[in-house]
Amino acid sequence: MTGRVFVIGGPNLGRLGRRQPEIYGDTTWSELESLCLGWSGELGLELEFLQSDVEGELVGMIHNAGDDGDGIILNAAAYTHTSVAIRDAVAAVDIPVVELHLTNPDARETFRRENLLTDVVTAGIRGFGIGGYRLALVGISAMLKAGQNSIG
Repeated sequence: MTGRVFVIGGPNLGRLGRRQPEIYGDTTWSELESLCLGWSGELGLELEFLQSDVEGELVGMIHNAGDDGDGIILNAAAYTHTSVAIRDAVAAVDIPVVELHLTNPDARETFRRENLLTDVVTAGIRGFGIGGYRLALVGISAMLKAGQNSIG
């Protein structure tokens, strides 16, 4: 086992597969969890899969992951563009955090181009759809194997 990774999803991700499938695809959150568990097994990662629409709950999840985990894959969804609290929570943990978006926010509406997390995450993956989660798992596994435990 190379590490315990928390996959944390923000608002509306629990509606994957039903919410604008033409943009976000037809894979549900539950199906995504199953896919990630399969991919993580190949990489020797233990996963905790969490999702909330509530900002404060997400802050708590990030704190707990920082205390109990080795890495975080975070799709903060709309909170990416609005939440100083989530930004501060990410900055307060000392483990790698990979920011993930199913779509490329920079290619969408202007308001989605504001990203409050860019300078506090270790890495980012955007625009690869569900496959981005596999990329994130491979990347965070490599970071953990190399002993990279924080930004810098």
